[in-house]
Amino acid sequence: MFLEYTDGYYSLTKPGYALLIVIAIALLALTGFMRSKKSGEKTSSKLSVSTITFAGVSIALAFVLSYVKIVQMPWGGSVTLLSMFFIVFVGYLYGPGVGLAAGLIYGILELIQDGGSYMLTFFQVCCDYILAFTALGVSGFFKGKKNGLVIGYIVAVIARGIFHVIGGYIYWMDYMPDNFPASLRVVYPICYNFAFLIPEAILTVIVISLPPVKKAIAGVRNMADKA
Repeated sequence: MFLEYTDGYYSLTKPGYALLIVIAIALLALTGFMRSKKSGEKTSSKLSVSTITFAGVSIALAFVLSYVKIVQMPWGGSVTLLSMFFIVFVGYLYGPGVGLAAGLIYGILELIQDGGSYMLTFFQVCCDYILAFTALGVSGFFKGKKNGLVIGYIVAVIARGIFHVIGGYIYWMDYMPDNFPASLRVVYPICYNFAFLIPEAILTVIVISLPPVKKAIAGVRNMADKA
């Protein structure tokens, strides 16, 4: 009902897409509810609503920017316009719970964006989408730390890359492109994934380190803290 098998891979049906969207909304709402219950304050409902709103906007921005591809890499993959940053930023502002939930929802959207074209098995989908993008939320563990945003971003990108690499070694070795050096076959998944993750990470760190951008980020953080 939710999946169909065609030409060697699984793809989502329309009910499958609908189910994923419902799950994504439910997970984010549940995260907000859990935060509200944990705080036990009268203002907690307002906090959870503001958190869900900001996270939703950030996820939408990340998804839209994932279509803005600055560089298409020769082996596959692309450098996007800071799309990962907005998921990392959610974790940095609200901690790992909300950050991981935002990453999970973003991963589901990325899966929908690809239209099921890269679905071989359930675990492969977990490596390439669910776990990889959820990992961007580990930035939440650096909330409140000195240089926490930059450090959290770098750790999050590496964590995402690790899951992609695991999936690459298990499922994608036979799909190595002809233009990839045969002598480097053993490190193909590492080269493939970090060839686009590292340039985007460098670009993002440079941008968020610019004084005007740092000032804007600080302003947003203050707004989030007061909400």
